[in-house]
Amino acid sequence: MVINTNMGANSAARLLSESTGRLNKALTRLASGSKIVSAADDAAGLAVASKFDAQISRNRGVQNNLTSALSYSQTQDGFLQKVGKALDRMSELATLAKDATKSTNDKANYATEFSDLKAYISDIGTKGFNGVSLFSGSGLAVTKDSDGNTWSLNASSLNAVDVTSVIASAFAVTSSSAVSTINSAIENVATHRAKVGANIQRLQFTQEQVSVLNENLAASVSRIKDVDVAEESTQFARYNILVQSGTAMLAQANLLPQNSLRLLS
Repeated sequence: MVINTNMGANSAARLLSESTGRLNKALTRLASGSKIVSAADDAAGLAVASKFDAQISRNRGVQNNLTSALSYSQTQDGFLQKVGKALDRMSELATLAKDATKSTNDKANYATEFSDLKAYISDIGTKGFNGVSLFSGSGLAVTKDSDGNTWSLNASSLNAVDVTSVIASAFAVTSSSAVSTINSAIENVATHRAKVGANIQRLQFTQEQVSVLNENLAASVSRIKDVDVAEESTQFARYNILVQSGTAMLAQANLLPQNSLRLLS
């Protein structure tokens, strides 16, 4: 038995320090819900999780852009639907105006309504969405992924829909080509509604794709960072017992030199 160096106490103190450190780490993990409390816990895992977190944030921005583009396209479709209904009525008025039994007053009433519908369609051509023209004839670029790649919406323009001749000042309900001209415009409106519908469908599919990607990225981050509460609670209980027993053993080891002194008394 030696007095100068208490090897038992030194060993007990070292083991107690290790157990205390592990107990504190388990407690911190349980409190934070993350098994990566510092970069030293899992440097590679932290780097991957950080990259995924950044991509998730960018994807949220993509989702916002897609939502705005979807609202834009749905607004376009709504106005084109109104234009189609107005053209349907104009076609009906042009047909009614060809009735030889209609009086001059009747035809004048048709002409008034016809003129109002022309003005209505012309006004729709100037509409915008959040300051962006709905019918400028140029397709908007839409962000489709977190890398900033874009694709262009199918363009829509009321001029391209061949309504220019319909809303021309000289075009009247009694024009000889009124019915055929309006029918042509109706067909073109239907074509553009189909293009806008394709835009809407693609935007919805892209939204779903980004949502699925974000869900999988979040799951990956969770597997890397989130603590297993059951497992960590077991470790916490283990280290708690070790700290308590280590404290008791250190106290016991510190009594050994005193026992040696009793032999000298």
